[in-house]
Amino acid sequence: MKFRIFLAACLIFAIAAANAQESRRLIILHTNDFHSHLQGYAPESAYTPGVADNDQTIGGFSRIAAIISDVKTENPESTLVLDAGDCLMGTLFHALETETGFQLPLMRKAGYDVVAMGNHDFDFGPASYARIVRKSKQRGDIPVMLLGNAVTDPDDPADNDFEALMNDGLVRHYVIEEREGLKIGIFSLLGKDADESAPYAPPVTFNKIIPAAKKIVKELKKEGCDVIICLSHSGISKDKKGGWSGEDVKLAQKVSGINLIITGHTHVLLKEPLYVNGVPIVGVGDNGRFVGKIDLLAGTNGVKLERFEAIPVDDRIKSRNELQSEIVIQQEKINDAILTPLGMSYAMPVAIAPFSVSYDEYGDAGASNLGPMVADAIYDYVNSEGPGTDIAIVAAGVLRDPILPGVQSVADVFRVMSLGSGMDNVPGYALSKMWVTGKELKNIAEILLFTSASAPSNYPFFSHLRIEYDLDGRIFNKVRKIEMTDHQGNVSEVNTSKDDPKLYSIVANSYIADNLGLVKKKTLGLIKVEPKDKDGNLVTEMDDFVMDFDLKQAGIQEGKEWLALVRFMQQFPALVEEGLPVIPEEYRNPLRSLVATGSK
Repeated sequence: MKFRIFLAACLIFAIAAANAQESRRLIILHTNDFHSHLQGYAPESAYTPGVADNDQTIGGFSRIAAIISDVKTENPESTLVLDAGDCLMGTLFHALETETGFQLPLMRKAGYDVVAMGNHDFDFGPASYARIVRKSKQRGDIPVMLLGNAVTDPDDPADNDFEALMNDGLVRHYVIEEREGLKIGIFSLLGKDADESAPYAPPVTFNKIIPAAKKIVKELKKEGCDVIICLSHSGISKDKKGGWSGEDVKLAQKVSGINLIITGHTHVLLKEPLYVNGVPIVGVGDNGRFVGKIDLLAGTNGVKLERFEAIPVDDRIKSRNELQSEIVIQQEKINDAILTPLGMSYAMPVAIAPFSVSYDEYGDAGASNLGPMVADAIYDYVNSEGPGTDIAIVAAGVLRDPILPGVQSVADVFRVMSLGSGMDNVPGYALSKMWVTGKELKNIAEILLFTSASAPSNYPFFSHLRIEYDLDGRIFNKVRKIEMTDHQGNVSEVNTSKDDPKLYSIVANSYIADNLGLVKKKTLGLIKVEPKDKDGNLVTEMDDFVMDFDLKQAGIQEGKEWLALVRFMQQFPALVEEGLPVIPEEYRNPLRSLVATGSK
């Protein structure tokens, strides 16, 4: 009896030992939505990457590189480094990417193996992205670039350059990497919301993520992959009940065979994996604040996430100096090409922030103190240096970074509104001006109130305009009163009757202007906004609304939102003689331009 018990124990031990030997460990480091945040923030003036425990800034690419280096040194044969999209676009560094192709080779030097594409990679259009990749490849090795559900149009030459990237293997649907004898299939997706946030991607389009994923997973299984990882730039979010929802939750529910989803796009930081249908979903926020580290075990019993941590990228980490030196050199190129002609430099101090000026996309949008300050800055800029306006508007979605306490440099201010490009050499969306009636002004408010309920990035902030709306009102009929304040501070009520022909000028960036021109289409004809020139003539070409800030020079001298904020902050009073301007107390808790009434 004792012998049989002993024999059974030996057998169990042998099986366990065999399984342990067959299970192999895979270490995955990952980021998402890095947005070209190569320098620590904020403010950048406090960033000291070469010295540990010396500042309060977060992020910084040379710090991320140090984390990667340490992990790869400990696990040289089992580590994969991945990014789940939007590694570009968000700081002054992205402005030179089409000319220098700087960041992707830097990511490869830091140890990145695979990088997914996100919606902001298309901010300059598919041809410009293709140019970035080509320039990057000329500079040196780059990570494998993935976009699994991209579709090009064979009949439209506008995406020929991007199509050539795919044909040449510089952008792929998936890749198979090998570590520790394991075949790891990695593919990427770009989801519906990200697609809708990529207005300049066409003619490149994107297949629906669930059928696309099923097709790729099937191919990877045929290839004999032991582990399948999806880099999904689709996102997760909390629903009204506080539970997790979103495209990547549905992906995990409806597609079998995926062992890990690294999520991006919605900038969600998960301190613990989210398990959906047994599939772990992980994501580490945005802007390089954290690096995710995963221990996966793969064996005969399948794939198991054994351990996950979100490693803070802060001043406890001493950076890789050789990469930081390259970043500083690129910073000087930014000065030469962009800032010096504007009378600025990357590190030039602009003002002091005694308190945080921020926007919480997933909190109370109306409580933001950043939106009102930016709207006021645009209004002041257009009326002092440009052709003037009655109203200025800014959408929450263009507010990319907060202003944190301390000395704010030009680089810090640019990060607040870093998106887009115009027709000149200065980065940022061009400011546009159009004229609308009081009725159309109400329609604009109605559509933005409606869409911001489900897409917080559409929440509007106005300058010199106050709108009262009824929370209990019907869809597209919530606005009850609109008041406008003129340059002298006089307040008057806007007549929103369809019979009143009076026109009001409104300034927004060109991205918002483009979307206002599509309001009728987006609302299936329920709401109409017909942008006009100052004489009331309808204008169909949105480029015609771009303002010229210097009529004496040939061509159009564009105005930019971030330049408006720089100029505005430079005008703030200083607290000491010859000191820097200080953001005034009125912007700690500014008045709201949208005032809600009703019971909801």
